[in-house]
Amino acid sequence: MRAWVWLILCLGVAAMPCALADTHWDADAKLFLRRAAPIGGYPYRLYVPLHIDPHEKLPLIVFLHGSGQNGDNNGDQIADGANGAMQLLDAARAEHKRILFAAPQSPQDYWVPAKVMAVIADIEKHWPVDLDRVVLTGLSSGATGVWDVAKTWPDRFAALVPMSGMTERAGLASIARVPEWVFHAADDDDTNVETGAGGAMVGSRAVVRALREAGGHPCYTEYLHGPVDPDPHVIWPRAYATPGLLDWMLAQRRGHADTSCPAAAPN
Repeated sequence: MRAWVWLILCLGVAAMPCALADTHWDADAKLFLRRAAPIGGYPYRLYVPLHIDPHEKLPLIVFLHGSGQNGDNNGDQIADGANGAMQLLDAARAEHKRILFAAPQSPQDYWVPAKVMAVIADIEKHWPVDLDRVVLTGLSSGATGVWDVAKTWPDRFAALVPMSGMTERAGLASIARVPEWVFHAADDDDTNVETGAGGAMVGSRAVVRALREAGGHPCYTEYLHGPVDPDPHVIWPRAYATPGLLDWMLAQRRGHADTSCPAAAPN
């Protein structure tokens, strides 16, 4: 997201937690390790809590950015609070919940599933990841990446949290049993909530419908309006601030789908 869009968000939405999502995370970028791309993967930044016990296993949240953070500097993906995603880490630290938080950087809109998995494998090699609590989240093109990666490895994730994304219907049945909490705005004029970008990929509303037809029970939050003009696509600061989102993510376990949805996801 461009800086001017973030400024409009902060000025135009009184309830927006702008300080959390912007200023202090820029100052605290030092909390993230800078990791070169592993073989076949992306460069990434990683938050690791202090004083890990030798027998401790930590949940891992992997965040896939949108097109505005494409690049090769291994930094833009966590700038400006990662478009709101760092609120998850704020909440975890405030509530003394110990997690690993990874943010790879892609040079292009398309996320190559094998490269994302190479990042996850590298983290699992060097840090004590709870393999049953790996959660994948992303926004816009990153949300499309979430679905693409999960379709390729449907048995690897505890939960998925895609926002403002689109994907092809093909392969959705394979991830119908993976817990998902999907977010989108009904008036999104970048990625249509029903038809995506007008090609083979469909938007979140159609994805959720297909998942339910395949026997899944995804949670779905659809905002009537995106938070500001002129960019109703940018729901992410609001969505990542949803009460109970982090708790829901951390409660999921791979292979043990929780079919209940929080009150914040009545759909």
